[in-house]
Amino acid sequence: MKEKADTIFHAAKKAFLEAENSKSLYDAKVLYMGKKGEFSLILKELKNLPAEEKPKWGQKLNEIRKRLETLYLQRKQELEEQELSSQVEKDILDLSLPPPEHPSGSLHPITKVIDEIIHIFTPLGWSVQTGPLVESDWYNFTALNIPPFHPSRDLQDTFYVEEDFVLRTHTSPVQIRALQSFSPPLAVLAPGPVFRHDSDISHSPMFHQIEGLLVDKHVSFADLKGTLSFFLKKLFGPVEMRFRPSFFPFTEPSAEYDISCLFCKKRGCPVCKKSGWIEVGGCGLVHPNVFSSAGLKGNWEGFAFGLGLERLAMLLYNIPNIRLLFENDLRFLRQFENL
Repeated sequence: MKEKADTIFHAAKKAFLEAENSKSLYDAKVLYMGKKGEFSLILKELKNLPAEEKPKWGQKLNEIRKRLETLYLQRKQELEEQELSSQVEKDILDLSLPPPEHPSGSLHPITKVIDEIIHIFTPLGWSVQTGPLVESDWYNFTALNIPPFHPSRDLQDTFYVEEDFVLRTHTSPVQIRALQSFSPPLAVLAPGPVFRHDSDISHSPMFHQIEGLLVDKHVSFADLKGTLSFFLKKLFGPVEMRFRPSFFPFTEPSAEYDISCLFCKKRGCPVCKKSGWIEVGGCGLVHPNVFSSAGLKGNWEGFAFGLGLERLAMLLYNIPNIRLLFENDLRFLRQFENL
């Protein structure tokens, strides 16, 4: 057994030292030290030895195996260092070459518009609030003074999840939640997606709105007009603004507000339908019934306004079709990387 062990040790040692690369070294290890290797065969012969000799030969064979493992690891480290050096010499790094391009993403036009609006209002003390996309009938309609017979509750206008729950049709429910959560005076913005049965070149069944609500003492229509005028000029530049009488159940009095056409400067063009004005959104003083629904008591007054973000994006970036905002076409989206 001693001669066999010495023969295998010297043969394995020679194979390790003569290995030219990591693969041939590993193959030599498998040949001599693997489960079916030469050294494993000797270990199996221990069972044939007399009982009194087994411990002695078992210890000697273990010592030989440890020596072989040490030789293998030393040779492995040498070969890996040689291979690394050889690879470095082959791969010459030309520092004058331009680095590879790594395309990066950019903010979506809708996100850019939201960020810009928030950037305009937050220095004035406004905060941002959000609400759930699935709202109860009470938050989406009843608390906002929308009566049971109002056409906006019909199936052709609203997506019903269950009998008393809908995909919110506007961001106005955030008004109620804000009034329930915070004590006036307050000024909040509520951006987010909304859902309606509507789809054409300028409408989508899912779109985005931003709602503004300010509640304080002695709030007037003049405060509303001044706030919107400041906001629109910050967003679009030197534009004119006008109010037109309108009706919304949750505001009284109510109005729609327009800006002078950005493209024709009120001379008349297809964008403004020859009127010289572009509709932006709706607004008004908060209806007392809305305060009552939210449980707000006292002599508080407020105004609210809302506008569609897709419409703003189309105006700001001269986008001809609302569908472009939802198609995820990289050729379209990359135009906004540096804006």
